[in-house]
Amino acid sequence: MPTYTFENKDTGEAFEVDMRIAELDQYKEDNPNLQQIIVRAPAVVGGLGSGGVKPGGGLDEVFAKAAEAHPDTPLGQRYGKKSIKDIKTKQVIEKHRKKWKSN
Repeated sequence: MPTYTFENKDTGEAFEVDMRIAELDQYKEDNPNLQQIIVRAPAVVGGLGSGGVKPGGGLDEVFAKAAEAHPDTPLGQRYGKKSIKDIKTKQVIEKHRKKWKSN
């Protein structure tokens, strides 16, 4: 259960209360003389793309399976394994696209 810190506006006294997040709004309404204060900054967790964090462990296998199922997506292009046949097929398709675009 999260711990919230409140300050009494009249006395300046700070104290902590343990309650569920669902109870927080009702507690604030019932006690208008209290003000919630933040004692410390919340922990922030970065995503995969923030600051060079590299996926590892089993996550690479998950990406490889997703890439295999969806080879034309950016994920598929980055993590997918391509056979010689796939590479040659893509080259022929691109050649014909260029040809038809110019006409």
